[in-house]
Amino acid sequence: MRLPFLGLLALAFALAACGGAESASELEAVLGQPVHSPVEPASLDIAPADADTLILAAGCFWCAETAFEGVPGVAKVTSGFAGGTVANPTYDQVTRGGTGHYEVIEVVYDPEQVSTEDLLDIFWRNVDPLDGDGQFCDRGPSYRSAIFATSVQRPLAEQTKREVAARFDQPIETKILPSATFYPAEDYHQDFWLKDPERYYSYRLGCRRDARLEQLWGAEDTAELSPEARETRETWASRFERPSDAALKARLSGMQYRVTQEDGTEPPFVNEYDDNKEPGIYVDIVSGEPLFSSLDKFDSGTGWPSFTQPLEPALVVTKPDPGVFGDRTEVRSAVGDSHLGHVFDDGPAPTGLRYCLNSAALRFIPADRLEAEGYGQYASLFASS
Repeated sequence: MRLPFLGLLALAFALAACGGAESASELEAVLGQPVHSPVEPASLDIAPADADTLILAAGCFWCAETAFEGVPGVAKVTSGFAGGTVANPTYDQVTRGGTGHYEVIEVVYDPEQVSTEDLLDIFWRNVDPLDGDGQFCDRGPSYRSAIFATSVQRPLAEQTKREVAARFDQPIETKILPSATFYPAEDYHQDFWLKDPERYYSYRLGCRRDARLEQLWGAEDTAELSPEARETRETWASRFERPSDAALKARLSGMQYRVTQEDGTEPPFVNEYDDNKEPGIYVDIVSGEPLFSSLDKFDSGTGWPSFTQPLEPALVVTKPDPGVFGDRTEVRSAVGDSHLGHVFDDGPAPTGLRYCLNSAALRFIPADRLEAEGYGQYASLFASS
């Protein structure tokens, strides 16, 4: 049944309620380091004779650019093509196939400020080296990953590939190829993330590039965790083995799967925990990791369960999430990598935060069941309840 116009409008405003009143002031692409927007790409005043160049294929060149823009010492990043047989190819020619070109970026940098080794490290952490048929959602020869190395760069590139191979128990599909002529792509492809951020981030999120990178390389914020927080995350990670997609579909309801695996949003007010006032904790429906406590739950009036702070901050990660309702901050579980909801800065004291979550991403464990279900360390929090 189709909703009448006013019903659709009301639903749109209800869904937007979990989006907060203000947009974030910055967009952030995470591919090894944050990149802030809107800014002009980095530019260094260095003579060509003093610059070095790397040509790298990392799948979609829109996304590859953002991994290197803003890196200290990088003078210029240009999207283009290399490795084929056609001079000055167009984007349409390359994507149709037959030219032999890869989508690449040309990174011009000052070796006095940033080393080739550091740039190669950024490269590896922004590709799926196990995929020989493309990268992420982009399939086909032009999207394969590769390093186009000069004779000077090749030994270092091969060394880094061996180091990557030691990390995985599958063959490394990324190629080390001879240096090739670089052809810039059309102007509209350059710095696309700045020209059309809405389309760029919609594509990037839909491609699940960052989710796959985190699965391969781990969360980038672990170095910033305290030893205690890191131990908490590692302890829960050791208890969890991610089920296959088929197993998740069999185990979860349609709504639970849509929310946690496809970044969906459940309807407000008619979900399981919006009005739940029982004492206890909320864990990830997929991994079981403890996330939030009823002691920090409050009625936000939005129709979704809301909390002022996590129970275990090490098990809750946040990521930029631009969208039609403005730029938001997504909340995900650290171990299960489930989409949970979003966090906003319009919450009550003491934190001023509002973690607005989907009930479908959570499982509630009552305080009197904590011991029986293996969460006894939290029972003392509710001793006086």
